[in-house]
Amino acid sequence: MAKKEITTYKCSECGYRSMSQIGRCPKCGAWGSMEEDVSVRIAKEGIVASVKMAVPISGLEAEEQERIPSGIEELDRVLGGGWVQGGVTLLGGEPGVGKSTLLLQVCAEMAKRGSRVLYISGEESSGQLALRGRRLGLMTQGLDLLCESDLPSSLAAAEKHGYKFVVIDSVQAFRADSEGGWAGSPNQVKGVASMAVETAKRCGIPTVLVGHITKQGQIAGPKLLEHMVDVVLLFSGEQNSPNRLLRAEKNRYGSTEELGIFEMSERGLTAVSDPSRLYWNGTDLGSSGVAIAAALEGSRALAAEIQALACPTPFPYPRRTARGIDISRLQLLLAVLERRCGISSRTSDIYLNVAGGLTLKDPAADLGICASLASAATDLELPSDVCFIGEVGLAGEVRPAGRTNMRIKEAARLGFKRAVISRRTPKEAYHPIETLKISALKEIVDLFLKR
Repeated sequence: MAKKEITTYKCSECGYRSMSQIGRCPKCGAWGSMEEDVSVRIAKEGIVASVKMAVPISGLEAEEQERIPSGIEELDRVLGGGWVQGGVTLLGGEPGVGKSTLLLQVCAEMAKRGSRVLYISGEESSGQLALRGRRLGLMTQGLDLLCESDLPSSLAAAEKHGYKFVVIDSVQAFRADSEGGWAGSPNQVKGVASMAVETAKRCGIPTVLVGHITKQGQIAGPKLLEHMVDVVLLFSGEQNSPNRLLRAEKNRYGSTEELGIFEMSERGLTAVSDPSRLYWNGTDLGSSGVAIAAALEGSRALAAEIQALACPTPFPYPRRTARGIDISRLQLLLAVLERRCGISSRTSDIYLNVAGGLTLKDPAADLGICASLASAATDLELPSDVCFIGEVGLAGEVRPAGRTNMRIKEAARLGFKRAVISRRTPKEAYHPIETLKISALKEIVDLFLKR
């Protein structure tokens, strides 16, 4: 036997051991009590640790992941083409937004295509799920329900009977025997997710975990939960609106920029075929503060109706309210309008809204937002046949937007006659409508907002 000595430091007062020498014992608080101590570690003779050899990335063969269609086009768009064998997806959303409805529809569509599907529910009874399935017309062969709180036995059944797709609803409702605490506690959520991920990877079964949402809009449980899975989807929608939005917060197999749009009805969730008509009704209200921005969500262009309202206020600190864009972005663009265009809003409350509940993160919507704010501040309406495409800088310059030609084609399809773009936009294919090229934000005022 080979022996190896390790030097440690031991407190003479309480016996506390430390790997490094310190002046004060962290256990009893005694000063100068840490003394050097030699302990012996015995290692087995002849055992040598194996040496792993690194492999150059250029020598690896990259195989394309086989995609399994979900049967719902909008979901496949967000996933990047469909489910991946052995991939684990975490779906989060507010209570009542339609997570279970969406997954039941997915299970039914996949069962119609010949795949055996298992829906494991720890929150609802089989009778409740059957009633919903009958109401939505999802009673099909190949879709099996298992309402059981014992996750190990449920996963064993999924592995034994050869299911091709598994849904676990929800990760906070089950309990892992290997961890302590109540179901839904951080340790339990981690243990349940670990069991599901291990089974999915070993058997190559695409698995979906349903997660709860906190008051702050985050998925409940430890952040480790989102690191363990391959895809994180967020399903959102306002209570008074039938529209539902599906976004990917994380996707190891595709892009996170795509947006799936659904509409909730008595027959379940249906994909919205024309999203632009959803966020812009095409009517001319003839009022100030309304502008149309051609925004980009993933690979699709949308016409977003931006509405602004400026009201005089007697208070020294005017109010700023925004829905659909970040409030700091609104304040920045108001400062640019005042400094570069001479349009002040210091004595007015400013309210900004993106119609339809759409959230704009595309910087190319800046020009449309500024046009809407300038129109509201001057109380002059903009032409209804014009859309705005461009990013606005702090110097008041208008920067070109990505995929400008795609945006202009979408605007032409919706009936717009003119598009305002940056003068520095690269020359592309023939534009189907007239393009007004500008260099600075002030030119918007000169073109449309002169009394």
